Amino acid sequence: MLNPRTHSKEHADSYYAATRAYAIEYPELEGQHDTDICVIGGGFSGVNTALELAERGFKITLIEAYRIGWGASGRNGGQLIRGIGHGLEQFRNQIGDEGINNIHQMGFEAVEIVKERVKKYDIQCDLKMGYCDLANKPRHMREFEEELEWLDKMGYPYESRLLQKDEMQQVVGSDFYIGGLTDMGSGHVHPLNLVTGEAAAAANLGVTIFEQSPVTDIEYAHERNSDQHKISTKKGYVTANQLVICGNAYVAGLDKELEGTVLPAGSYVIATEPLSEEIANKVLPQDMAVCDQRVDLDYYRLSADRRLLFGGLCTYSGRDPKSIIDALRPNMDRVFPYLKDVKIDFQWGGMIGIGANRFPQVGRLHPSVYYAQAYSGHGVNATHMAAKIIAEAINDETNRINDYDKIKHMRFPGGRHFRSPMLAVGMLYHRFKDLF
Repeated sequence: MLNPRTHSKEHADSYYAATRAYAIEYPELEGQHDTDICVIGGGFSGVNTALELAERGFKITLIEAYRIGWGASGRNGGQLIRGIGHGLEQFRNQIGDEGINNIHQMGFEAVEIVKERVKKYDIQCDLKMGYCDLANKPRHMREFEEELEWLDKMGYPYESRLLQKDEMQQVVGSDFYIGGLTDMGSGHVHPLNLVTGEAAAAANLGVTIFEQSPVTDIEYAHERNSDQHKISTKKGYVTANQLVICGNAYVAGLDKELEGTVLPAGSYVIATEPLSEEIANKVLPQDMAVCDQRVDLDYYRLSADRRLLFGGLCTYSGRDPKSIIDALRPNMDRVFPYLKDVKIDFQWGGMIGIGANRFPQVGRLHPSVYYAQAYSGHGVNATHMAAKIIAEAINDETNRINDYDKIKHMRFPGGRHFRSPMLAVGMLYHRFKDLF
């Protein structure tokens, strides 16, 4: 069952939608349009690909099925965390030492892209630096020690510090954690204002944006014996020399190959009423974004108006909880029992795209067709990096896309309706491992 709070043609009824700074609406696609490059998808990947390419002088048309930032880009926890993907070591035999190092460096660069974009276009999105990983077990602390050593080895320029249990009150007003690792090079942001602000910047550079225009058919150039792709919607179509597909969790129906390697999973957030300054300073004294290390992780931060935005509860069944508050509130109360009487003002959720190896899928589908998807819940910065390397490839600037293109992504077995239950069983196994 899909909760109407999370699925409609307009933005989800979230704290972000209620505090939009860029309430711009774009027209529906009608008639025939010709362009250099067509981008499908109005989330971070699509909008930033369009913006990067417009900055390079290309004529760009962007098509969004609903609203700019309608999907995960406008609904997520707003955590801007360095790094790209999970467990890079598993790909060393595919991309080599140089490829691994390149992606590590891009994980640092990705956050800088967001910071530079916000500054360049004066995007009002409450960007604030400061983040902390939270340890639930001694194993997590050992991993943090290794991470800190690695950051020092890589010459990471931002302050990072290992916190012991007796220091945790400096960051989180809870006794729930045994330690943490701070990172002043990561932070948090109002994601819907970021993506819609970027879309406004792209439109100002000449990008043609269409909303409420679901793509009904893609005819690739090689299928048409043509130099151009044809992208159709209900009321019109676009012909383009090159195409970029950024559907992520909502790629179903656009391309069978891309659809088969990414699965949608539900993720949810609640937002409290505004907290007093005293209570907000107790909850998160340094106003950092934080995240624990469990499979069923909690992540949370303060909004600019001192609400606690508390997220988690990733589901793989294809069904939303009937009440997101009832599902998430016990988790928040467990961490912060002194907030038990605080009112919840907003509840929302949506779909994130997950790949089998939990690494972003970025590459070429055909010689003039590019794609980016499957950020596995860590896409705020990785999407910006994906957009940049796709633009660099199209403009013949670099071949950095090859480091991603070489990585093999498993196709999930079963049809569209059988993949999610299979992933749910697999994640249940990992949850039991995490528990015991």
